[in-house]
Amino acid sequence: MAETYDFPSDLLAGQEELHQVRAELLALLKRLPWSVEPLDGFSDDNGWRRIVRPASPGWTADEQAEVEKLRERERELAVFVSCHRYWAEVATGEKVDARMHLKHVEEQGREGTEGA
Repeated sequence: MAETYDFPSDLLAGQEELHQVRAELLALLKRLPWSVEPLDGFSDDNGWRRIVRPASPGWTADEQAEVEKLRERERELAVFVSCHRYWAEVATGEKVDARMHLKHVEEQGREGTEGA
């Protein structure tokens, strides 16, 4: 049976927000043009696979600011979660397992309520 961990509420909240910020950043990056700066399109057949990119209008100043804001928040949350005082209480041999449990707490909670 897998070990269970009693994570503090602020650590759980930080991990949940980290997941949300990363999802929001990924969705934003998928919507934005492939290049930050305006660039012409290109096609390259010389590599091991063909690369084709359409012309990119670049990102607006607002889009760049939004990406930077989300990246900065992601960094803050990653530091908060990874340096939380809770990790000092976890035995060295259990830290990787505990960290993996924390990353998947939300998924485990959903699985427990789906059968109810």
